[in-house]
Amino acid sequence: MLESLQGKEVIITFLDGAHISGGVLEQVDDKFVKYRTEYQEVYIPISSIRTLAIDTKERQRPRVGFAI
Repeated sequence: MLESLQGKEVIITFLDGAHISGGVLEQVDDKFVKYRTEYQEVYIPISSIRTLAIDTKERQRPRVGFAI
């Protein structure tokens, strides 16, 4: 299933709640995933990953303003 995400920009959330984003999932095997950002290449054990997320649509930020 993870093989279908190869080459896509994903957000990885870890079991402790931390996350990493802005990179591409380059390689997947039965024990590790290879995740590359602009600055580093990370090998992550699959057992430490809680979720993988893909942004499918840009979020529209709510407008904040004050009326006088």
